[in-house]
Amino acid sequence: MIDGLIKSKIDPIWESLSTPLVRAGWTPNQVTFTGLVLIIATSLAYLWHGSELIYGLTLAVAFAFDALDGAVARRRDMCSKAGGYFDAMVDRYQELAVLATLAFVHDLWALALAAFSGSVLTSYAKARTAIEIEISNDDWPDFFERLERIIFICVFLVLAGIFDAGWIVTAGLAIFALLSHFTALQRAWRATQMLKSDDQARR
Repeated sequence: MIDGLIKSKIDPIWESLSTPLVRAGWTPNQVTFTGLVLIIATSLAYLWHGSELIYGLTLAVAFAFDALDGAVARRRDMCSKAGGYFDAMVDRYQELAVLATLAFVHDLWALALAAFSGSVLTSYAKARTAIEIEISNDDWPDFFERLERIIFICVFLVLAGIFDAGWIVTAGLAIFALLSHFTALQRAWRATQMLKSDDQARR
């Protein structure tokens, strides 16, 4: 939702920040893969240092770096369907790495599973619709999309670190799960209406 509402204002910022990568000749896929490596590295580091504050802040930096792949693709005229697919798959693995790490450290496997399944179903709801009918990738202004999920994770980790309160992580994962499944259902409802309209138009 946030990305859709202020995309025109955010994109110039990402493109400006991507300048060093463009000058160095990075490809979008290299940025995407490096973002995954950074997120896995920060997650492994969390297993060692155990600080939610550090984890939240380093994740924010890693996710910000990962967001530069689209800007690099636009500036180098390297946008492609294969690159978009690779980015989408890597996004799922990034969230899996973070949620699995939190599940392991805090023994919150059930909540992490609920959170991850909601995230995947949110993505699948749109992807499955695209198999049935042609859709716009931008007209899905749902409540708890990936950008919101990333910000939410980083914020509750920073708060848990500041207040030294493990319950914030538990509450954060529970809220994440609820909001992600709400968004999945929100998308499913929209998709159903679109598919019904298409069915009627074909009759």
